[in-house]
Parts: sequence; C-alpha cells; structure tokens
Amino acid sequence: MTDVERLLRTRRPFLTDGGFETWLFFQQGFEAPEFAAIVLMDDDEARQAMHRYFDGFLSMAAAAQTGFVLDTNTWRGCTHWGPKLERTEQEMLRLSSLAVAFAMKIRSNWQSRVSPILVNGVVGPAGDGYAPGRVPDAAEARELHRPQIKTFAQAGVDMVSAITMTNTGEASGIAQAAMEVCLPVVISFTVETDGRLPTGETLGEAIDHVDAATNSAPIYYMVNCAHPDHFRQAIATGTGWVKRVGGVRANASRLSHAELDQSERLDEGNPAEFGQLHADLVDLLPNLRVFGGCCGTDHRHVGCVSQHLHSRRAA
Repeated sequence: MTDVERLLRTRRPFLTDGGFETWLFFQQGFEAPEFAAIVLMDDDEARQAMHRYFDGFLSMAAAAQTGFVLDTNTWRGCTHWGPKLERTEQEMLRLSSLAVAFAMKIRSNWQSRVSPILVNGVVGPAGDGYAPGRVPDAAEARELHRPQIKTFAQAGVDMVSAITMTNTGEASGIAQAAMEVCLPVVISFTVETDGRLPTGETLGEAIDHVDAATNSAPIYYMVNCAHPDHFRQAIATGTGWVKRVGGVRANASRLSHAELDQSERLDEGNPAEFGQLHADLVDLLPNLRVFGGCCGTDHRHVGCVSQHLHSRRAA
C-alpha cells in the first residue's frame, strides 16, 4: 500500500502546516516579490526559518501520532509567474525542484517519528488567488501548469495539490496535467464570505464540474483561504459532494479576501476558537482527514485543532 493509499483509507487524521506565507512575511520579516516565497529557496536564512517552521508542525504530528502532508514552498512557482519575479522558466523550475529536495530532507529527519509523511507538490493559481481576473479554460491551464507538475513528478513527490483555486477551468486543467504524469492530485477551492467561489459557483457546483471534466480524477477536494464561518453553511446543506471533501485549511480571520488584501496588519483570529470550529466540521464532513491552516494561522492554531482531534479520538 502506498502512502497516498494509506491517507485515503485511514480514519486517522493527518496534519499539515498553517499559513506559511503569512508566517514567513508578517511574523518573521522576510520579503519577496508578489508574495512568492519560492524565491527564498536560495536564501540560507529563510531556509533555516522554514526548517524551524516545519519542525514545529511535525513535532505536533509526532505527539498526536498522526500522519503529515508536507507541502513544498511552491505556491507561486508556476512558470507563468517568472516574468513578474524576474526569473526565467528554467529558473522557476529549478526552484520547484529545489523545494521538493528541501521537503524530502525534512521528511528524512522525521520519518522515524511520524509516519507516513507525504511530500506534496503545491500548485497555486497562475493569477491572483483572491481576484482571478481572466479565467483560463482547462486546456490553457493544463499548458500553463504542465512544466511545474512535470518537474514535481521527476523530483519524486507523492502527490500534488492545487491550492486556492478560484475557478473550475484552472482546477480541471491542473488535474488533467497531473493525470498525464500519473500523480495523485488534490483540488482545494477558496470561497468568499458567501461560501461561493470568486467566480460565483457554489462549492458543490465546482466539485461536480471538475469531477465531470476529469472523470473524478482528484483523490479528494479541500477548502482553503476562507474562515470556517464562510463555508460551514454550504457544507451543512450540501448533498453528495460533501463526501468528496477530504481536507480543510482555513483562514484565522473572518475578513473577506478584499479586506485581507488591503490589510497591513495580520489578523490572527482566535486559535482556541479555530480549533473548536474544526472539531465541529468533523461532524459535517464524513471523509475529512487532512487538517491545517491558511492565512494568519501558525503553530498555535493548528495545535488547537490537533488537541481537539486528539480529544475526540480518545473519547
């Protein structure tokens, strides 16, 4: 049985990390153009900080005896971002490959204490994760994301995840590109405060659309970069599609995407409440297995989630 199959078949929760970019930029003071932390793979001080960051989450997983999904630092690693980051296509792909090697080194340090640890190649939107602007169709998205996904396959990741997807065309194209190189793929949509994607679809409509376009290729779906209050009602009133949701990486803040985009201060929310809200989601999502955080969250928030999950398992 592969580690991905273990993830899909177990009832044991898996942890992942929190709001990596907000932790790195707001809390640790690093800087990078376009919020593209991938360029910091060449920065020794940033790499040391990243080690500390992931070590903290893996320590939680070891204590709670959960598996772990270990993301690569590649959310803005699509070659389409190269010109804005003043990097060539080959430089962007080198950074993606370096990020995989970095994650694998972290895994090697922890795999005797946490099992399994899945190295997850992260794919982000080719455009803005908050305001998609021009939306690519599936064929265009497949071409845009194919180079990075092929690089992930060659570097040996266990799976790929498309994070903060704002539209179904790009999500479908990414899934198709992953299928071409035989990589398991996860699609994670973001929603506005009304529970709908920025392009207007409901979560259920988006999941059904991508499943239809890809012959149900995603191994599961996620929701990220939104507070639980923004999508709880959609899930509570959902139908069969809720069984396809296998992970949640929520924001600490209840602010809208537009408000967060204009904010110069990090809204860290309430970590204890954050943990309780995730415990509540377990009752609504029968196949929820991967738990982490997104913007504004850090070790405190995911730690509270882990504590609630651990308490439920012990009860």
